[in-house]
Amino acid sequence: MTAIFNQSLTMRLARSSARGCSMPPTIAGDSCRASHPTGIDTMATGNLSKCLPVSLAYEGGWSDNKKDPGGATMKGITLGTFRRYKPGASKTQLRNISQTDVEFIYRDGFWTPIRGDDLPFGVDLATMDYGINSGPSRAVRDLQRVVGVAADGKVGAGTLKALILADKKKTIQKFCAKRLSFMQGLKIWNTFKRGWSARVADVEAKAVAMWLANSGTSPASRKIELDVEADKAAGKAKTQTNGAGGAVAGGTGASGTDAVMNSGPNWWLIGVIAAVVVVVVVVCLVKANQHKQRAAAYKSVAAAV
Repeated sequence: MTAIFNQSLTMRLARSSARGCSMPPTIAGDSCRASHPTGIDTMATGNLSKCLPVSLAYEGGWSDNKKDPGGATMKGITLGTFRRYKPGASKTQLRNISQTDVEFIYRDGFWTPIRGDDLPFGVDLATMDYGINSGPSRAVRDLQRVVGVAADGKVGAGTLKALILADKKKTIQKFCAKRLSFMQGLKIWNTFKRGWSARVADVEAKAVAMWLANSGTSPASRKIELDVEADKAAGKAKTQTNGAGGAVAGGTGASGTDAVMNSGPNWWLIGVIAAVVVVVVVVCLVKANQHKQRAAAYKSVAAAV
């Protein structure tokens, strides 16, 4: 399982108290379900079956690498986690885990803690996928920050009310941007940045498409709106690329001016300018790549409408 803090699902389950259960139920029966507020038809009751495949596409299949502290893993579920639900389970049983059991474990470990059935369509996908990477509590806290309520990591009445009133598309986009910002602050960002940013871009686009599909928007209107988002992202990518070029030109000009005015190069100043230019260029190019990934993701979901 992808785990930014190199934590297993077992550790995250132990921490997660939002679902109100001290231990996970067995696969034979689930006693921990969030209640659903009535009268809110844009909330994603029963949407886990559509959200989970998006996340599982990034979680991978079978892995049993001795160097991996998580040990044997199938579809992001470690053997240790599986044994919490099926005591004494073998590696073979894990490797052959049924889709029903996979969905059950993800429901208990991630969907229920974020109250996925109570979140708006699309917001549920973005929040669950963030939670799979970084823990449900962190995902909920960032969601709460986006909608402007107290960030306590637990989805309550205040959070749900704020989500009902919020612009869902903007909420999803801001939330995914905040998730990516968190990732960029991690020491291992440089190792995984391309894959992580691509995943966040894909989840953002699919979450927005999911919201539009369940908000009464016609297919033709959805396609237009998704294409517009793709064009916006492409425009931002171009702006960032141009910014990188401008930084290089500006840095070169400043170095040349200093050399002329002082009848010789000031190598210390040139070095400082060069260092600043490098930082600016790198930041611009990273952002340009992220927006290119967003543009491609939106184009892809638009084409599928």
